Amino acid sequence: MPAVVLSSHTMGLAVIRALGMMGVPVVVFYYDKNDMGYVSKYVSYRKYLCHPEKNEEEFIQELKEYARQNGDAILIPADDATLTVVSKHKSDLERYFIVACPEWEITERYIDKKFTYTIADEAGVPVPHTILPYSIKDIEKSEDIIRYPCIVKPCKSHQFYEVFNKKYFKADNYDQLVAAYRLAVESGIKVMIQEYIPGEDHNGANYSSYFWNGEAITEYTSEKFRLSPPESGVPCVVRSKFIPEIVESGRQVLKSLGFYGYSCIEFKKDDRDGIYKLMEVNGRYNRSNLLSLMCGLNYPWIEYKHLVHGELPAAQVLAGNEVYWIDEFRDFFNSPGNLKRCRYSLLRFNRPYLRKHVFSIFDRKDLKPFLKRCADLFKMSLKVISSASS
Repeated sequence: MPAVVLSSHTMGLAVIRALGMMGVPVVVFYYDKNDMGYVSKYVSYRKYLCHPEKNEEEFIQELKEYARQNGDAILIPADDATLTVVSKHKSDLERYFIVACPEWEITERYIDKKFTYTIADEAGVPVPHTILPYSIKDIEKSEDIIRYPCIVKPCKSHQFYEVFNKKYFKADNYDQLVAAYRLAVESGIKVMIQEYIPGEDHNGANYSSYFWNGEAITEYTSEKFRLSPPESGVPCVVRSKFIPEIVESGRQVLKSLGFYGYSCIEFKKDDRDGIYKLMEVNGRYNRSNLLSLMCGLNYPWIEYKHLVHGELPAAQVLAGNEVYWIDEFRDFFNSPGNLKRCRYSLLRFNRPYLRKHVFSIFDRKDLKPFLKRCADLFKMSLKVISSASS
């Protein structure tokens, strides 16, 4: 049975390769022409579609039309925009596909963080102190309990990142807080004010699992090594590492959400008390999914075998052994900032490249996505240079 992967950037490419190497026919629908995964050698058919959230009905109709013409397939949303739309229409799409995501009643609880933190807090999972303002007046009323620095964080991360190319704004005083809040609101993005959790970028940790019937079937943890950009960005280097402190918290969050399927939950260790605090829940494949594959845990294949063939694997926790995942482009472009901020020695900075590792895009057995990414970045650079000179 084919797997239809929706979106094919870093996360989608990982799913494409994880399934393709197991002999699964892979179909890709993508809405961003800067994606690189759709040129992978594992893709048997690809099609450009409209943006799922901007043209929701048209996007769903295109999926149905494919199913009518081609028959059974498993549908795998590989980013938050496709996940949101597919989840909302799951009951309808299940007439055409095996749908690899929960229904919207569950998905909304982690896509929209204003629900996530409340649910996690009630379950006893440590979370940052969070305020949900609806106006500047709400910020004024809360001024006595806001401690600086704080962060202005989106309720829906993917919409914020699409506009600002970062995960949050950091505010060191009231004026910066109000300015950041206004900027987000003017862009049509709902945000919250959250306690800033101090700690280096490597304090970040991931708990990944395949969860079913309220139990973790497979579990895996990893540590963020570098971010792009430093402090407020997405991971550009991650290493496998067993972090027992986050395992039970991860399980509890998923149980409280009523979640099932694959997820990656992000935590950050607070330097003040050494406790890992919940950052966010990703109910789809994460950017560094090839890392767990490199360590012997093929999550997309596990999900495929379960949903298509009814084969649920034996329970296991995969311990880390210092394997690295590297987003080669982000790590290269952010290397000056990371070297300066973290005061790395060159030896420490290059450690991921000297140890066992897997690249986000480069794969000598599947070169086209890497070559496309190089070409796209070159074109973007020319546009920036042209704009600056005009």
